[in-house]
Amino acid sequence: MIKIKNIILAFSFMLVFSSVKAQVKLGDTFPNVALQSNQNTVVKLDSFKGKTVLVDFWASWCGPCRLANRKLVKLYETYKNKNFEIVGISIYTDKTKWLNAIAKDKMKHQQLIDAKGFDAKSAVTFGVEELPAAYLFDTTGKLIAINPTEEEIIAQIKK
Repeated sequence: MIKIKNIILAFSFMLVFSSVKAQVKLGDTFPNVALQSNQNTVVKLDSFKGKTVLVDFWASWCGPCRLANRKLVKLYETYKNKNFEIVGISIYTDKTKWLNAIAKDKMKHQQLIDAKGFDAKSAVTFGVEELPAAYLFDTTGKLIAINPTEEEIIAQIKK
């Protein structure tokens, strides 16, 4: 009986530590994520290396996300020519509503979809537990802030 408990305990530890490893941490580089864009192309996150990148997880049903989109649209318009990119990743399961929200919110920055909700591979990799969730990467592709303020983003762009 003790051996079975030890096996179960060891297996539980393996699961916990393997799931923790999957989540990006400050100092990590772009995770290996490739997703479909609203332009019907596959985009790899690491293709943005060389730019300051804000990865923004959102969904069209998320009220706070839609409010944040207004600020992101302005931020992108102001800094898009300053080696800055915003990559929106929607985890919504309805592609049509996602595309409609992009149009309605007038988002011109890169938009990707991983339509499996919070079980989406990208959401699990980043450790997304609530929306909106944002991750700021420097020009070397290193994660430097989680849920940064607008001031932190602008300071990084100006470096």
